[in-house]
Parts: sequence; C-alpha cells; structure tokens
Amino acid sequence: MNAPMGLRERKKQRTRETISDTAISLFLEHGFDQVSVVDIAAVAEVSKPTLFKYFPTKEDLVVHRFADHQTVSSTVVAERPPGVSAIDALHRHFLDGLAARDPITGLNDDEDVLAFHHLVYSTPSLVARVSQYLAQAEEALAQALVDALDSDREITAALLAGQVIATERILASVNWQCIVAGRSADEVYPEAVADADHAYELLRQGLAGAATQK
Repeated sequence: MNAPMGLRERKKQRTRETISDTAISLFLEHGFDQVSVVDIAAVAEVSKPTLFKYFPTKEDLVVHRFADHQTVSSTVVAERPPGVSAIDALHRHFLDGLAARDPITGLNDDEDVLAFHHLVYSTPSLVARVSQYLAQAEEALAQALVDALDSDREITAALLAGQVIATERILASVNWQCIVAGRSADEVYPEAVADADHAYELLRQGLAGAATQK
C-alpha cells in the first residue's frame, strides 16, 4: 500500500489543485488567450514564481490532467496477469474505462467534462501540448512492449505502441463527437464497446504477422 502523504505533501497537492482549478475556471469563463498567468496567480493568491513551480507553462495548467494518463498504458502492460497478452490487457483496460465513463475514453456527458474538452480542443496551443503528452505516452508504452513481445526488433514494439495510442485517440474522438451531437453516454455505450472490440481485433490481426505474444 502507498504510504499516506505527510502534511507538507498534502499542502502542496492542495496548492497545485487550487491553481489548476482557478486557471481552468478563468479559461472557461473568459477564454484561454484572454487570461494571463498573472491573472491566475492573483485569483489563486500565489506568486507567479510559485505558479510556475507547479506548472512550467500556461498550457500545463490545463493539460496536466492528460499527464496523469501518460504511463497508464505502459503500466497496464507491465502489470498484466500471467498468461494475458499485452493487447488483451490494453483492450480490457479500455473497456473498463468505457464502463466507468472515464473522460479519457470520450464517453462522458458531464457538462463540466464537455466544457473542458471544448476548451482543450478549440485552443491550438492546448492541442499541441496534448500531442506532446500523447507522444510521451507512446514512448512509454513502446518501452513496456519491448519486454511484452517475443521479438528482437524494437521497431515492432514502437509500431504497435503508435497504433494503440492512435486507435484509442480515434475511439475517444468518435465517442466525444457522439456526445457533443446530443446523445447520452449511456446511449452511445454499446456502440463504443463494439467499436473498441473491432479496433482491438484489427490490432490483433496486424500483430499476428509481426510477433507472437509471451
């Protein structure tokens, strides 16, 4: 079990959350480009240097939430049960995310989540920062797949990692577009599961000719 955080760590975590929540609220109300870092620091009641200590860039105030998912896929592969293939573990994890309405799957119709997604994907600099996080997630997954695949070519792991990250991004985008169009998450859920099953079957078929799973 993880050791409980000490008082200092809890205080730092609260400060980080306060700064981020303040920034996102201001961005949603006024627009990303219309709010300065100075504005955010003032409302959050912290200094500008303190803000940058927690968030190196203005974009990180928003998209740091994506950073929390950077190593999820690689952890799923590394910690999968014995006898379970990497693809099966990733497939199961994505299905679990759909069932839980995890926003990262795009299948979430909460108004705050929709507003957050709109903020991110309507702001070019935020889209660019998200792309950087996805590239880092892809690299971490490729490293985990090197050990998971029975292949002596690292390119195989890199190619599969790229396909997995792209597949899940497209699945999430399709789900999100359905929600934006006015459908509920519950209504879209069966289609989202079917799409994920189809997508992962395509990944399995492609993998079959490249390497075998341990």
